[in-house]
Amino acid sequence: MHETMLDLTTTWAGIAVLAIFVIGYYFIATEEKYELNKAKPALFVGTASFMVIGIYYALNGIAPDAMHHEMQTLIEEIAEIFFFLFVAMTYIETLIERGVFDVLKYKLVSKGYSYKKLFWLTGLLAFFISPVADNLTTALILSTVLFTIDRDNHKFLVPGAINIVVAANAGGAWSPFGDITTLMAWTAQKGEFVDFLFLFVPSLGGWLLTAWLLSMAVPAGQPEFDAEKEQKPVMKDGGVVIVWLGAFTIFTAVMGHQFFHFPAMWGMMFG
Repeated sequence: MHETMLDLTTTWAGIAVLAIFVIGYYFIATEEKYELNKAKPALFVGTASFMVIGIYYALNGIAPDAMHHEMQTLIEEIAEIFFFLFVAMTYIETLIERGVFDVLKYKLVSKGYSYKKLFWLTGLLAFFISPVADNLTTALILSTVLFTIDRDNHKFLVPGAINIVVAANAGGAWSPFGDITTLMAWTAQKGEFVDFLFLFVPSLGGWLLTAWLLSMAVPAGQPEFDAEKEQKPVMKDGGVVIVWLGAFTIFTAVMGHQFFHFPAMWGMMFG
């Protein structure tokens, strides 16, 4: 049995940890101002907090068993999420390298769609890609697509980019893979995979309402496209295989977690 973790809220250690957290979060929020990678203050906050607690335990002669248990549990949780995301991002980077998203971008631009139709299409793609590729990656990729369509038309770019971000976040809410928060909740067994699917309707409704309001600001007309000047991208060998392999990997992660109670990262690493 591990000892119960002490309540350090009103001790100097608790106050010091709170101060470290606030200072660290400040530097995370202002990373662009200080040209600082947010991973650095985040790692400092995590390690320094346990260092302070360890010093408090040592000075007061308290057995560190409970603290060690918490540290080991935390490391296991972080490792599981890290390996899961490692595989997911490897697939995304491979799809980019194989030119899958370049082909998608070209098809959208070359169809001669109006600004309104492109607005809705990119939002719809963001809503359904983010549950698999995570909301941040989806927003970055599709925003790049939007910028490529007509980089000088700010009346189209601003509502279009906002629409993509909203759609990506709404889409990520109804899937364990769509956001780091939902992934942490799923891997911690706070809910089953099917529980997230019940959020589909409210997520869709939230995006559609926002998109409808934003669409009023989208200009009429369509972007210019010269097929002779634009070089048609070609998907490299293996692009389609990677897409299907990624789908199979997600399938093994879900099935392994649901039916065999394996960590979600097992299915991802297997794929």
